[in-house]
Parts: sequence; C-alpha cells; structure tokens
Amino acid sequence: MNLTLSFSQLAKIEADALVVPVFEGVLPVKLHPWIAQLEASGEFKGKKGETEVIPQPEGFLAKRLVLAGAGKESAFTGTEARKWAATVVRSFKSKALKSIALVTGSEHVAFVAEGVVLADWEADAHKSKKDPSCKLEAVAVVVPGGDPSLEVAFERGRIVAEGQNLTRDLANEPGNLLPPRVLAERARQMAADNGLQCEVLDETKMRELGFGALLGVSQGSAEPPTFTILRYEPAQAVEGVHLGLIGKGVTFDTGGISIKPSEGMEKMKYDMSGGAAMIGAMYAIARLKPSVRITAFIPSVENMPGSKAQRPGDIVTSLAGKTVEVLNTDAEGRLILIDAITYAKQQNCTHLIDAATLTGAIAVALGSVNCGAFTNDQPFMDRLLESSRTQGEKIWQMPMDDEYKEMLKSPYADLPNISGGRYGGAITAAKFLEEWTEGTPWIHLDIAGVAWLDEGKAGLAKGPSGFGVRTLADLACKWR
Repeated sequence: MNLTLSFSQLAKIEADALVVPVFEGVLPVKLHPWIAQLEASGEFKGKKGETEVIPQPEGFLAKRLVLAGAGKESAFTGTEARKWAATVVRSFKSKALKSIALVTGSEHVAFVAEGVVLADWEADAHKSKKDPSCKLEAVAVVVPGGDPSLEVAFERGRIVAEGQNLTRDLANEPGNLLPPRVLAERARQMAADNGLQCEVLDETKMRELGFGALLGVSQGSAEPPTFTILRYEPAQAVEGVHLGLIGKGVTFDTGGISIKPSEGMEKMKYDMSGGAAMIGAMYAIARLKPSVRITAFIPSVENMPGSKAQRPGDIVTSLAGKTVEVLNTDAEGRLILIDAITYAKQQNCTHLIDAATLTGAIAVALGSVNCGAFTNDQPFMDRLLESSRTQGEKIWQMPMDDEYKEMLKSPYADLPNISGGRYGGAITAAKFLEEWTEGTPWIHLDIAGVAWLDEGKAGLAKGPSGFGVRTLADLACKWR
C-alpha cells in the first residue's frame, strides 16, 4: 500500500473515496449541501462506526465523499484518531476501491499514519492465495493547507507502525520456520538494513560464559539456542544512561517435561513476542535516532520435551552464580531472562526493561486489555507509563510487596523457579526476576494477555498485536 501526505484542499483531492471524520453534533454542513439534510433528518449523528456515503459529490474530484463517525470531539485523542483511521482502512480493504484519502488535523498526523500502516497488516503471509477482495492500493493522509513540517510527524508515525508490523510478522511465524537461529538471522538482517550493530552468541559461547539457566531450557531441543544483541549508539548520547531492552524469545513452547495441554498449544509460536517487540522497537529507534544509548538482548530457545530435556527437580546455575531449582519446566521464560538480565548488567546497562509472555496468571488478572507492569524503581516506571498513555498501549502497574518474595523458597537451591502456591503467579514471577537485577532500575512487562488478538479489534487483524513497540520507541525518544 502506498501511503502519502497531502496538504491539498479537499475539493482537489483525487481518490475513489475522500473520508472525513465527523463528530457527534458537529456535522460539517458547509462541506456539502446533502450534509445539512442528514443533520435535519437525524439519520446520521457522527457516532463511532456510523458512515454515510455521498456518491459523485458536486464540486469534488473524489468519486465519493464519505462521512465517518468519530464520536465525541472532546474524546478524540491521538489514540482514537489511530483507531478511527485503522478502522476506516480495514473497512475499505474489502471493497472494490483502489485509493482513499483520510482527512485529519495537524495534531493527529502521526497517529493517523500509524493507523493506516497497522490496518494494512494481515496474518496471511503463508497462504498460497491472498484474499482477492483486498484491492486498496493507495492511501493519502490529508491536512488541508497544512505546514510541510508535518512531514516529520507523518514519517514518525509510519516508522513506529512499521516497527510494530515487523514485530507482528515475527510473532506470526510458525515454530518450524522461525527457530532461534532464524530469529537471530532476521534480527541481524534488520540491523544491517538500519545501521545497528548486531552480535549473536551461539551455544558454545554461552556455555563458556556460564549461561546455565538459559542452556538448561534449551537442552531438550535439537534446535540450538541463540542470544542476539542489537546496539544503537547515538552520535551525542545522554550521559550516564544506557537503556537495556530484554525480550523473551521462546520460538516454540511445549512446556517441556511439564508439558502443556494440547488445546491451544499451536499458539505457542507467539511465545517469542517479547523478543519480537524488542526487534521492532530497535527498528523504530534506529530510524528515529533518539539521544539515549540503547542495547537490546534477545535470548532465544525452543522449550521441548526431548530425551535430554530439563527435568522437574533439576538445579541450574545462572550466569550470576545463583542457583535455581526447576520445579516446573513450563516456567522457562524467567530462566532465560535472568541470564539476559545479568548479561545486560555486565554490559553496563543502567536501566532495564524486559518484555515477556511470561504468565497465564497476568491474563487471569487483567484479561486481554492491560499489560501487567512491575518495577523496583518508581520514577523509571512513571516515565514508561507516561509514554504508554501517549501511545495508547494500556499498562497497569502491579504490586511488588516484599511478602511475595517469601513465597519463593527452596531447601535445595537459592530460589525455585515457581512459588509453592497457586496465587499471585504473575507477581511471584516478577519477584523472581527482580532478584537478578540487584538494584538496577528495572521494569518487567508481562505481555501474555495482550500480545495476541484472538479476534481482530480496533482496526487490527486477528493474530499478534505487536504490543510494546510504540511505548518503547516513545520512551526512548523522550529521554533527555
């Protein structure tokens, strides 16, 4: 799909459809005579989801003038503008139109551009025949009489959405086509294309360094593990700050010896969504060029129940030297993350954020609406929450009281990888990770409930959501 920015007057826009957002009680009656009649009759009010088509509108070059309800003007934030644009684009993709133009205000240019790019994504990469009804070829974002300086915001929106779509592409890949070595290669190619440094540690190097927790998880698979490092070095970096982004990259998760039920296991290809989010965020960061130094770490394994697989009761020694009793091999994500956290600290990262499809417990607590967030540093968390609000990615801060740590006890090792009880599973998982931060400012994002859409919504197709890319890119760009 070709996406462009236009500053032309509405009457001069050539497109199969010119789409104008209309707010409740604020119909643009001067735009076309027919709109006054719609207002008088009450048949169109501008509510969300309402549309009215005026064919061959007199005085316009566009073949159709489409009024698309946008709800209350006072509630039309950037997030709502993104949803409005994405919903419009997805609705027109199934129609016999090749080009549309979306009208917006200057304050929402980036959000509308994001919405268009996100709406264009489909989960059908491996279908031999694509849906022939999807014929939309060109979309113009129109700001009548706008300032050319808006090109910067427009490009920012496009770049961030491309990073989110890259994340969705990766998370959508089946386990047979994206084992750890392929995920590492995809990251390496992205880095080469965008001016990032990339290093990949193989199994031999990780064994030499002492990645005992990660290697314990990977030993049941014929596919070797990888540890990918992506580095962004700005020309003039903020002093004293080195942001580390850590993403769980389990390319397929059977649960290991503690095997999962077969129902829904096919979706476990998305268990590398945290790693994919960091690759997508680094794509956006490389192009937006923030002033903070950033390194991403993607530990990647398959969790399989092979003859050499880790057993419940095994004890592993992590990169930090602490020992872990593996009570449940399906609690593998936290094992690969603790070695990544330690390695990131060894690389002198001053602030850490990890993203992982870590626990089903977070989905029980928050459903598919909010991501759960945990921290040992409130000012750092406040920065992230501000970016999440700006970008419309819902994040809910969870408690981290010391009492939850008391649920993690082992008579045989420093810590068990799960608590002994059934309650507070997302929190005890976070408390487990916190042990390896050793006071470094850190945020854990449990994205298990939000990384996958079982049904399409808000202009996004069913499948991986690409959650986290927008927030992380915004956080990086605002760091001063």
